[in-house]
Order: sequence, then structure tokens, then C-alpha cells
Amino acid sequence: MASWMKAALAYVPEWLDHQMRLTEQPGCSIAVVHKGKVVLERAFGLASERTGEKLTPRHRFRVASHSKTFTATAIMILREQGLLTLDDPAGLHVEGLHPEVAATTLEQLLSHSAGLIRDGADAGQWQDERPFLDEAALRAELAGPAVIPAATRFKYSNHAFGLLGLVVEAASAQPYADFVAHTILGPRRLSEIAPDLPLDPRVPFVTGHGRKLPLGWRPIVPGDNPTQALAPATGFAASARDLARFFASLDPATASSPLLPASRRTMTRRQWSLPHMAQAEDYGLGVARGRIGGWDWFGHGGAFQSGLSTTMVLEGRDLAVSVLTNAIDGPAAEWAGGIVHILQTFEQRGAPTARTRDWSGRWWSLWDTTDLVPFRDHVLLAQPALLQPFDHAGEIAVTGRDKGLVRLAGGYGIHGEAAALVRDARGAVREVVLGGGRLRREAAMKRDLARRFPG
Repeated sequence: MASWMKAALAYVPEWLDHQMRLTEQPGCSIAVVHKGKVVLERAFGLASERTGEKLTPRHRFRVASHSKTFTATAIMILREQGLLTLDDPAGLHVEGLHPEVAATTLEQLLSHSAGLIRDGADAGQWQDERPFLDEAALRAELAGPAVIPAATRFKYSNHAFGLLGLVVEAASAQPYADFVAHTILGPRRLSEIAPDLPLDPRVPFVTGHGRKLPLGWRPIVPGDNPTQALAPATGFAASARDLARFFASLDPATASSPLLPASRRTMTRRQWSLPHMAQAEDYGLGVARGRIGGWDWFGHGGAFQSGLSTTMVLEGRDLAVSVLTNAIDGPAAEWAGGIVHILQTFEQRGAPTARTRDWSGRWWSLWDTTDLVPFRDHVLLAQPALLQPFDHAGEIAVTGRDKGLVRLAGGYGIHGEAAALVRDARGAVREVVLGGGRLRREAAMKRDLARRFPG
């Protein structure tokens, strides 16, 4: 592993720890996979605020729409086996569909361009007001017409992937969960992934949490309800480690995968752009696509009423990032993007050297919290409260032992002023001087604030 990547992976948990404190999230689990190996795995916070159980990397989370990528992979395996084609109409494999639904192709279902309803006429399952549909109920809804004509735009549909689950069962002559276990999970040794709940009681599973508003506290939303016929769309539970490992195996360039390279290229190729979105994103076959700072990614997000999750595979870099949270307002996508931002910054600026290494750590003032992050020939003044902590960060040039110069700062900052490290009698850095201001360690700052501003 490159030295810059080691340094980046060391900073990621420091940044996320501060993010957890600021956002008051219950729990978060992350994993980074590089060249098929887990190079970072960390859990923060609690598995349950009710019980106080500490979160571990082995806890499973509901990963919701990540399920669609497993279903797409199952379809592509069946295609490689010659049991179906992407041009097949759904009605070739599943009986009793409305003629409009029966005519939609598997490719249209996989790319959310079949025009099907998103969650049915009654979507109360997403409010925990009713169970998820069983097969009979799903088939009854699929006997109704499409909402819009097929192949006219991207229109997200959980029902479409429920239908694809029925296709998998018909083409393979196996229950959906069995086919996924036999062709994907077992061969890839993904023992911490399950297509639906309930899990074995011995398996650690997080408790989900709602938003603080409007109650003023987070209600417990367990997230342990079975999704039945909609498991192919939203039922999966996983650890961050195994989720990142699975998605990494779909990179067209990787050597080990459940699919042939041609199938992976087909899956991850752009099919549709998502309309009416604040941030540009595309969709392939069961995978989303996007770009962060010039790096292309594919992957998926997941939104269950018990938590949010995101996985990104960074194409051409042999990297995959998974972020799982156990609250419905968990900023999983933003934190995954922040991890990518950190990796990009370290790749561009290089790992710290003996000259810069002492300029490090988290420092506090009345105004804010600043991370000194050393790189090859300079130090950045990072803001760990930001989702992209190096955005517009000031830069320090190290000019001597414990001496530096702020070589870059914003127009309202201290550009051109002195920087210094102040050490205690044992030689440890106890303060950082930036211009005329002093930054301290958190414990020292707390003592000073309590003395000057008694509660």
C-alpha cells in the first residue's frame, strides 16, 4: 500500500470521530477495501441508544437498496448460464402480469426504466405501518398497469426489483435467497450478508433509530422486519466489511468476481441519467454512478426506516468504501464522499515526512476545532466539522523546528503570518500558535473555558 494511502486511512477515523460527536448519530460502521483486502474497518458509537450496547464492526445493518445490486448480479449470472437474456420480456418468466408489465424487458427493470410504480398504492411499509408485501400481494399489484410508458425516463421502482426476484426464482428453479446464497454469498465467503431478516439470534444486529424531530429524542425503529417478496429490492442485511468486499468484486478491472468482465462492464455502464437531481448521477443495471473530484465511482445507497448506508467503488483505483449508519438521518452518502475527498487529498499532496510529522493533531479554541494534518512538504489546517475537511484549508510551510509560515489562507485569514509549535518540559507539543492566536488540546481547552465561563 502506498504511503499516502496509509496516511489517509489513519486520518479517516479521526475525522469521523469528530463528525459523530457533532451530529450526535447513534452509530456508524465503515470499511475500505483495497485490491480485495480490507485495509480499514472501524465502528463508532452505539448499536442501540436504548441499551447502550457498543457498536462493533461485526454488527449487521439493514442496507436496503444495496439489495438491488445483488439482484442485478443474480440476473447477470443467469444470463451467463444461458437461462435468460436482458431483452427477455418479464412475462416470459412470470405469469399473471398486466400486459404492460409483462412486456417490459429485464434490462428496463434493472435500469429503473420500466415505468412501474415505486412502492404500490399503499406504501405504509416504509412508515412501519404495515408489513412488506408477500408474493401474493406483490403479484396482485403487478397485475395492474405501469405508471408511465417504458423507456421514457428513469423512474425508481422497488416493485420492479421485486419482479426481478420472481424472475430469478423462475429461471433458476430455486428460492431467491437460496440462489443468491449458492452463487454469490457462499462462493465469495460473504458470511456477514443475508438477503432478509430474521437473522440467527447469535448474529449481532443494530437497532435502528428515527430522527430527533418532532419528538425531541430519537425513537427506536428496530428495522428487523422481514421484507418478504421485496427482499430483492430492499431486504439485505450486512456488515460494512462484506458489503465493501462484494461491491469491490464488481469492478470490471478486478481479478476475482462472481461475474465475467463483460457482465461487469454491462452492469456498470451508464444507462440513464437521474432527472431532477441537485447533484448529477447516473444509473446502470442495479448500480448507481457518479463522480467526486474527478474520480468516477459506481455503487449504491440504501435507505431503510432504521438507517442509511452507501457504498462506492472507485473505478481504476482498486478501492471500495462502505459507510453504514443506524439512524434515518445518518449522513452515510456525505461521509462516504468525505472519505473519498480525504483519499484524493493525500494522493495529491503526499504522505508526511520527518520535517512535517510533528505538525499534527486536533486543536481547539473558543471559535472552532482545527486539525493539523501533515503532508509531504506542508501542513493543512483542516476543519473536521466539514463534510470535506480539506476544502479551502489554510497551508503552513514548515521553516524550521517548531517554526512555520502560513503560506496560504483565505482573504479573512492570517495569510503570511507566523506559525509555531509550543512544547512542554517533556518535549510534547502542548499548543499551536497561528498568527496571534493559540490553539490547545481539548482537555486544556475545557479547563480554560470552565474557569473563564463558569456554568
